[in-house]
Amino acid sequence: MKVQGWLFLLCGVFFAGVDIAYWFWTKAETGQGEPVGTTAMAISVGFAFMVGYYLMFTARRIGAQPEDNKQAEISDGAGELGFFSPSSWWPLFVCLAAAFAFAGFVIGFWMFLIGVFLVIMAMIGFVFQYYRGHFSH
Repeated sequence: MKVQGWLFLLCGVFFAGVDIAYWFWTKAETGQGEPVGTTAMAISVGFAFMVGYYLMFTARRIGAQPEDNKQAEISDGAGELGFFSPSSWWPLFVCLAAAFAFAGFVIGFWMFLIGVFLVIMAMIGFVFQYYRGHFSH
């Protein structure tokens, strides 16, 4: 995981350089920096650093992985990777509730509150979907 962490950290440094160059370029042409593109690239810098930090932190916590070893074979990474849901409708409900909440943010505060309630209910259903029903353990 260290390789992936360093890759994201280096992408963050690259995005930061591009963001600074973009700001100077738009400042030279318009007299003031273009705020929307500069902000979007700054958010990209933050996301890249956030993912890189998470991967580096996780790599330090779980130890060396087969992808960190230059002499590793593909078969070294074989085995169970984890549990993946066979079928779930909850992500759809979470997205619909979030869309309702975001639309409520624009339309009215009452609709936003209903949307937040729906998001919380959908997230509870998503988290606890394997405690009841057909796939419960």
